[in-house]
Amino acid sequence: MRKDIDIIYFSLFPWDHPYSSVSFSISKEFIKNNRVFYINPPYSYRDFATRYGEKITQERMSDLIMHRLRYEHPPQLKNTLYKDNFLAALPPMVPPVNFLGKGEIYNLVRTRNNRIVLNTIKKVIKDNNIKDYIFMNCYNPFYAGFLPKNEFNPLLNIYQCIDDISQNAYTAKHGFDLERNAVQNSDVTIVTSQELKNIWRKDANEIHIVHNAADINIFEKTLTEKFERPEEIKNINTKIIGFVGNLDDLRVNYPLMKKIAEVHFDKTLLLVGPINNNQVYDLGMDKMPNIIFTGSKDIQNLPPYLQYIDVAIIPFLLNTLTKSIYPLKINEYLAAGRAVIATNFSEDIRAFKDVIHIAKSEDQFVNLIDKAIIEQIPEKIQKCMDVANSNTWGARVEQIWKIVEKKI
Repeated sequence: MRKDIDIIYFSLFPWDHPYSSVSFSISKEFIKNNRVFYINPPYSYRDFATRYGEKITQERMSDLIMHRLRYEHPPQLKNTLYKDNFLAALPPMVPPVNFLGKGEIYNLVRTRNNRIVLNTIKKVIKDNNIKDYIFMNCYNPFYAGFLPKNEFNPLLNIYQCIDDISQNAYTAKHGFDLERNAVQNSDVTIVTSQELKNIWRKDANEIHIVHNAADINIFEKTLTEKFERPEEIKNINTKIIGFVGNLDDLRVNYPLMKKIAEVHFDKTLLLVGPINNNQVYDLGMDKMPNIIFTGSKDIQNLPPYLQYIDVAIIPFLLNTLTKSIYPLKINEYLAAGRAVIATNFSEDIRAFKDVIHIAKSEDQFVNLIDKAIIEQIPEKIQKCMDVANSNTWGARVEQIWKIVEKKI
């Protein structure tokens, strides 16, 4: 582990992202020994219009309007020991470009936008007297997929792939070609799953699997502290089946979740996360009496919900996208000591077969719920926690440093 090296970390996920973020979680570990300069993705003019009313946008207003680089100090790090090792930077606004088709106009605007981000990084380097540094790009090949060696001279370019970019229509439009270019021009590519390694092994100069992990300090509170019941389940006396995460269109099997609620009518299905799909309404799930939606919750506020969940579920679809997923939530569930049932969606989820239930069919998934609740005994809880404790962000950062030290 080299304490004399800085990290410039450009991510698709801003430090103020409302959900668990791979890049921010890793950064919080890096800063225990290194300075981290975290580059937020720039606002597009469209982002500015749609997010105008948000408090964080209002705070950034003058810099956004004046097209200035803005430095920020995340409040969630305010009372931490290593807060001075983290500095966030927000580039000036850029025009939207993804809606354009391939061609000269797209190339012109994208090149200009890319230069805005590169110039931001260049100014961050100058302002903070950065000498020896590693550049990491987390899943944002749309800008600065890598730093040109002749202009920036990083010790290493590392590209971090956490999802199959080709499986989302919006990102796939230009993203796959840009991601391939980033992978081909990076010294090292790190991926979160075996399937992603299979996808990029031919393009990468060097490739390693670095799985997702969990912030154990947050989720172990489920077992070490006593919380009051959250308001949404204050009057619920039934057993609770819980899902924590983004309720999106691409990953989650909503007919399966409806079936769970119908068969287990004597239990409550608690869904903690933002609703980003229409199936919930098309299937009438929002009108079912034993389904509760809480909306989005900050990661720090998840332990009270998990404490009252009797069995946690990962009801993912079986498709090309989920085949490449190592979900953040698996280690979060285990760190909280919850019983877990998952669909058989990826090679990586099958690695947890000794501590979770993996259903081979929807009927089996539904039938496993009572079994999982009964089996939740202290010995089983401890086994779950032992697995989670081996999958921390600290362990992942150690793994990254081993890769880096061999290269430099």
